Amino acid sequence: MIDSEMKSQLQEVFGKLERPVKLVYDESDHQNQHELIEMLEDLRSTSSKILVESSGQSSPSPSFHIERESKATGLRFRGIPGGHEFTSLIVAILNTDGKGKMPDSGLRARIRALNGPIRLQTFISLTCENCPDVVQALNQMALVHSDFVHEMVDGAYAESEIAALSIQGVPSVVSEGKLIHSGRIHFLDLLAKLEAHFGTREIAGDEVQGESHQLGDFDVAVIGGGPAGVTAAIYSVRKGLKTALLAERIGGQVQDTKGIENLISVVYTEGPQLAEDLYKHLASYPVTVFDRRRVKTLSRDRKILLEGGESLSAQSVIIASGAKWRELGVPGEKEYIGRGVAYCPHCDGPFYKGKKIIVVGGGNSGVEAAIDLAAIAGEVKLLEFGETLKADQILIDKLKSLSNTSIITGAKTTELTGNGKKIVSLKYVDRKTDKNVDLEVDGVFIQIGLIPNSAFAKGAVELSKFGEVVVDEKCHTSVPGIYAAGDVTTVPYKQIVIAMGEGAKAALAAFEDRTYGRKG
Repeated sequence: MIDSEMKSQLQEVFGKLERPVKLVYDESDHQNQHELIEMLEDLRSTSSKILVESSGQSSPSPSFHIERESKATGLRFRGIPGGHEFTSLIVAILNTDGKGKMPDSGLRARIRALNGPIRLQTFISLTCENCPDVVQALNQMALVHSDFVHEMVDGAYAESEIAALSIQGVPSVVSEGKLIHSGRIHFLDLLAKLEAHFGTREIAGDEVQGESHQLGDFDVAVIGGGPAGVTAAIYSVRKGLKTALLAERIGGQVQDTKGIENLISVVYTEGPQLAEDLYKHLASYPVTVFDRRRVKTLSRDRKILLEGGESLSAQSVIIASGAKWRELGVPGEKEYIGRGVAYCPHCDGPFYKGKKIIVVGGGNSGVEAAIDLAAIAGEVKLLEFGETLKADQILIDKLKSLSNTSIITGAKTTELTGNGKKIVSLKYVDRKTDKNVDLEVDGVFIQIGLIPNSAFAKGAVELSKFGEVVVDEKCHTSVPGIYAAGDVTTVPYKQIVIAMGEGAKAALAAFEDRTYGRKG
């Protein structure tokens, strides 16, 4: 099942294992059981530290769990984790032995503070590109928390459960038969959701493992781990400055980008690969990285407070926090995420084969989504607030050439309505006639652009009416000692190559001001 080239790569990867990791499968009469056993045996052949055995328990579908030193870890898999989830299995094996990029002590303290018991299932599709992020995050939390069990469930083996839960999107996280999240989400937001759902407790000092809430004082603190932030950190540390980088995730919005063909000198790459390359370059320098962190507030005297209570200070701060997907903000949007409301056409599109879909947003992302979904859906309507589409003409022409698509302009979406289980209609106001229109729909994909991640800086530096940090030609903000770069700023053209240049400029400006004093 695993070819010889992959086995060779895995032998090198699993060469890091120090303790035995046991893959324990359940007995099953399912026709695909042999595929699971073959995969597990192939993994065993790549390392003497990987063991495989039967649990002796029966299961209606292929399933297994992972043990460490003959004790259950809380990591379970139902189905055969191929496709994108094969990586989740490899990471789980490494994480079980404490290898790989695990949460640091500050995050471990937050995870341990969750009220148990926690029993979660994540329903996934093997073609979903966002599902591994959720599966891997919850697996790591289960390894940290003493009363936390997480099961990855391939939806192909749980059709009745998916129907009963009215799941229409992946990944979908379920607790005791209740859907608590669906769709793309990152580690910090997921942890915050679990804190809100399960509650937290005070933990003893020995559980915190000596982690101080004060992370230290630095010459430069960079907020953001995307192209601008990583570049700023590297340029700063190369000047001999004690540099910290705070990031929700290295790569930032780049992680969600598919093909990249306009990063000069790189003919083609993809977002996750570029994010990995950024991380490797960053790791080659002595930058203190606080990953999976979110800034709560930034003060004018350059004190930074993080969610979770940690803090740090710096002589110079570079804001490079990027932007995020914009939400409609209408009734029904949040209530029906994963049940008809979606943001990723690549992951959730297959759930709407032959059905009626509406895409909201007439920019490049919206038109591209409509084109992609037209190959799956029975009917696709594109709604745009303005009188004309903002997308490139070549994309508009392509959309108009498709027989099952239509375009509605001058439409202000006002509500997404459902029947308690799933979305059934979208309501909008025709801005030309001021009439209310109600469209029957099976799914709504929201593609309306980005908003800057600048809420933490409000009151500290000047922001534009759009929430962008106002900067001059050298990335100075309205406050001495605080700089900004990339998509979070007023600099036009939100492009990766521009963000990198602005990150370098901000770092050089900070060094220049530190050395010679700010002029003007």
